[in-house]
This record gives sequence, C-alpha cells and structure tokens, in this order.
Amino acid sequence: MNFRKAAGLGFIILLAAGCGLQLSPSKDPWFAQHYYIMQDFERAAYKSLSQAAKLEFQTLFWEVRTPISKQEFDKRMGYIADNFKKENSRQPWNTDRARVYLLNGRPAEIDSRQNDSWTIQNKGEQSGIAQVVGTQDRSGEDVGGNWAEIWTYPFGQFMLNYVFTFSRPNSWKINTTVFQGNRYVGQFELKNKLETYGIVDESQYKEKLEALKAIK
Repeated sequence: MNFRKAAGLGFIILLAAGCGLQLSPSKDPWFAQHYYIMQDFERAAYKSLSQAAKLEFQTLFWEVRTPISKQEFDKRMGYIADNFKKENSRQPWNTDRARVYLLNGRPAEIDSRQNDSWTIQNKGEQSGIAQVVGTQDRSGEDVGGNWAEIWTYPFGQFMLNYVFTFSRPNSWKINTTVFQGNRYVGQFELKNKLETYGIVDESQYKEKLEALKAIK
C-alpha cells in the first residue's frame, strides 16, 4: 500500500469512528489498545493467530520497535487512563479523543468553546489566507451539547484541527462536519504512526509473524 492510499485509509477510519462506529475491538484489551498504531498487515496477522500465538505476537510487537517507541506509548497511555476514563472506565483508550492522542500526541493547543455556532478556519494551500473549512449550527440543542474542544496540530505550513463535541452523559465525539475540511489529516497521522511507532526491520518481522502461525 502506498503512502497516499494508506493516508486515505487512516482518514476514513477516523471519520467512521467519529460517526460512532466501533472499529477497534472491545473484547481483546491488548488489541484495542494497539489497534490504531498497528500496520494493516499486523492487524490481519494478529486476528488469524491462535490464542497462544497472540501472546507471542504481543511480545514480538514491541521487540521490533525501538525502546523509545514503547516508552512514548506507555506515557500516552498513562495520560489517556488519567484523563479519558470518565468516557469509558473499562477501556479509556477506546474513545475518540484517546485514539487521536495515542496516535498524534499532545496537541499544540486545546481550545474549549460553548457557542450556538462556531467556525473552524485553516490557511489556504497557496495563499496562506484563512479559509472556512467547516461550520455547524448548534442552536436549539441542549446547552450541555454546545461544548466543543478543538485540538490543533501543526503539520508543515498548515494547522490541522480535530473538533470534538460533547454528548451527554460523558462522551466526546469527533465532529465529522468540520473534520472533513482537514484534507491532510491522513498524511499527518500516517507520518506520526511511522515516526513514533515505526518498525525497525519490516521484512524480518514479517518472517517472524509467519512462523507464529505454526503455534496452536
């Protein structure tokens, strides 16, 4: 899979998550925690293995990555457990904000707003002029649903925005109406995945994964 296709796939996955689809597994805590930082071939391999082989996979997963990758993962998971457990006490990592944080790290800025309507702007590709990329009328809703968190990340010359809207009683969902304006989000997430959780030797790793199939 080339970079552009992989980036597009990551974008689609997050959009679906924002629409309320539970794409990450919920019955396998380890798989759920690692799902969004895994490569496609890793997900496919893991799901095809026996339970004993899956335990071997879990060890191998971090052996083929740098110690710094594991340290960063543990650090981000610690933050997720402390800050997002009100949304999902059993699996705080299986929430929209947690998925974004695990993949991209701490935002450069977090802006909280409560308005009847709000607009997100990004700089234009060529001109650098701020352009509206999404707006949503929230009038008439329960006041508790008017809260929005906007997470901003720098990506080259652009500033990318993730917008999360509050849903009672205690969840935050990606707002896809605004989120779709960030055309570079897929590339940004793929870059972060490879730089933070990249595999040292992919060909050797795939050979080891193949060998795990023999474990019954």
